[in-house]
Amino acid sequence: MSYNAHNGADAGSGSQSGRGFKVGVFALLMPAVVITSLVYYVVSHTAPAGAVNASSMPAAVAQRIARVGTLDIRDNGARVQHTGEEVFKRTCTACHSTGALGSPKFGDAAAWAPRIATGFEALVHSALKGKNNMPAQGGGDYDDSEVARAVVYMANAGGAKFAEPKAPAAAVAASAPVAAK
Repeated sequence: MSYNAHNGADAGSGSQSGRGFKVGVFALLMPAVVITSLVYYVVSHTAPAGAVNASSMPAAVAQRIARVGTLDIRDNGARVQHTGEEVFKRTCTACHSTGALGSPKFGDAAAWAPRIATGFEALVHSALKGKNNMPAQGGGDYDDSEVARAVVYMANAGGAKFAEPKAPAAAVAASAPVAAK
């Protein structure tokens, strides 16, 4: 080998120029290999748990855009007033016929006596606002006077002597038969 005076190395060894070339090639190829590996990893693996396939796409879209709640618009005009018995049979009977969740059973004088002793207003307040396991009935399917009628119906079956509340004036006018012209 001959001595190269310019850089002080042997001209035939190529150690400096070869090392620089190898580092340059490694520096260029390594990011390409890493990127290619990441793309392969992402593309080749199964979809995540929440992903949907093409066949269930319409159902998934429908589920994502489904309504969260509904708005119930009711006509506050003329409506038929329900009797206490009707309200009881439609709503109250689910618990008060069986005594579910500690409710006093319909017609059980012993269970109703302490409640009747609190008075009509207290019973109606409990029915409208809810008490213990009984949900509030106020603002539901029936107006306050209908709920009060159901309270009278149940309490009277349990030994009370409450008078049935009168319907509101607007309800009386709405439920009155219309005269033919």
